[in-house]
Amino acid sequence: MRKVIINENDADQRLDKFISKYMPDLPKSMLYKGLRKNCVRVNGKHVRDGAAILRGGDELALYFKDEFFKEDRTFTPSNDDIDVVYEDENILLINKPVGLVVHADDKNTSDTLIARIQSYLYNKNEYDPSDEHSFAPALCNRLDRNTAGIIIAAKNAAALRIINEKIRLREIKKLYLCVADGIMTGEGELSAFLTRREKKASVSDAPSDNSKPVKIRYKTLAVSEKRSLLEVELLTGRTHQIRAQLAAVGHPLSGDVKYGGSKTGKPYSLVSRKLIFAFKSDAGILNYLTGKAFSVPVEFAHSFSVTNL
Repeated sequence: MRKVIINENDADQRLDKFISKYMPDLPKSMLYKGLRKNCVRVNGKHVRDGAAILRGGDELALYFKDEFFKEDRTFTPSNDDIDVVYEDENILLINKPVGLVVHADDKNTSDTLIARIQSYLYNKNEYDPSDEHSFAPALCNRLDRNTAGIIIAAKNAAALRIINEKIRLREIKKLYLCVADGIMTGEGELSAFLTRREKKASVSDAPSDNSKPVKIRYKTLAVSEKRSLLEVELLTGRTHQIRAQLAAVGHPLSGDVKYGGSKTGKPYSLVSRKLIFAFKSDAGILNYLTGKAFSVPVEFAHSFSVTNL
């Protein structure tokens, strides 16, 4: 048996979700059997409903075999080199460089952006896994390995829930800069349906069983030598969306050979340049961010003589 006192980062989540995170090796079937068989008690009372919401200060008693309880987590900080764009007690904005993956990939890459962020906060005494039951600082959005720019990280569970909800409601505006093959003019919107494959995404005008609607808004900022510098706003957020949608209209990113781009000998140029917290509804502890905008410099814009970004 193990007793757990629910802290702020554990609170306001479903009982079954917390147990699954706290005891990741416990089979789901055994979890729900335990709920039925009086193996889970909150403040001394048997709770059968996995959807029950935990509150800060609740005492949770779990009557399961010791083998399902994980050992106390230890943390060995590693590389904490991150480019901090903005930081407060709830969130971090980081300028991710080209070449760094955000999470461990199928190659088990250990040097990841989230590992660097957790090391950074650990070294600042703002994060210690031994103090947490179910939470670790987490990314709220992600970028491909060769896409640079602003990423949001949450320092606590409340901020993570709010940011994820605001992204879902499209109340956080994300603007990218990229270099596309060919000459594009003016501005407009591109709407399509995207299907994610194992290695890349495909785009079509009509929906299919596994497709999802995608939309971007673009604006041509400059042209030079059969290339176009574009500002792109994500109106939906799908893997490879900008790369796949521009390729589908005949303007793949320069250097993005996976999607038919010209061979440049360098990674494609795509940067998450600007982030605007355009909250239209209550943001709880993050209300102070309403209307704030953050941006990072983009070196490749200078080749188009665009310097005022």
